Amino acid sequence: MIFKDDEAAILAGFLLQIKAIKLSPAKPFTWASGLKSPIYCDNRITLSYPKIRTHIRQQFVQAILEKYDKPDIIVGVATGGIAQGALIAQELGLPFAYVRSDKKSHGLHNEVEGIVEKGQSAVVIEDLVSTGGSSLKAVDAMRQRGLEVKGMMAIFTYGLQQSEENFKTAKCELTTLTDYESLIRKASEENYITEKDLQSLIQWRLNPEAWSNEQ
Repeated sequence: MIFKDDEAAILAGFLLQIKAIKLSPAKPFTWASGLKSPIYCDNRITLSYPKIRTHIRQQFVQAILEKYDKPDIIVGVATGGIAQGALIAQELGLPFAYVRSDKKSHGLHNEVEGIVEKGQSAVVIEDLVSTGGSSLKAVDAMRQRGLEVKGMMAIFTYGLQQSEENFKTAKCELTTLTDYESLIRKASEENYITEKDLQSLIQWRLNPEAWSNEQ
């Protein structure tokens, strides 16, 4: 679910403005999985814009306090959730830790960097959720260490059905500041895309694999 509809539209506008999210149905991008996609997202770009970075931090903090009061710790997901999570933890005066995508191959072979303690309540921070697979690995890592994960928060989600099913199976609530539907609506209103583009983007959202195979 998105935190607030009106704020989702504002943030979608920011992401389009700075090209943190690019839409190109006519010349699709190729994801690491090999699938072709009309959208490419790199929310790390927001860190280079103080006004937008501050807006995102404030929205995260407000969402956390309204939904979960104040957890014991903020946990980021590497790599995109590290900087965002640290900014949030600083604002809330809370400890911070992050979860690696894989355990270190040397030293202490850490998967989690920072101090986490059994019994702590945590909110996990991501920058982007696609299928939810890598994001939920971080949630599982916290649960294995005896933490209570209140939920996960992210800047943006594609809202794919697979993601919704994965979060439901994991019994983890996902809240995002904006989402795919808010984004393409804003893109259409601001003339970033044509009506033909909009229809193509809607079709991709319904069935990414079929859309990719047609390209």
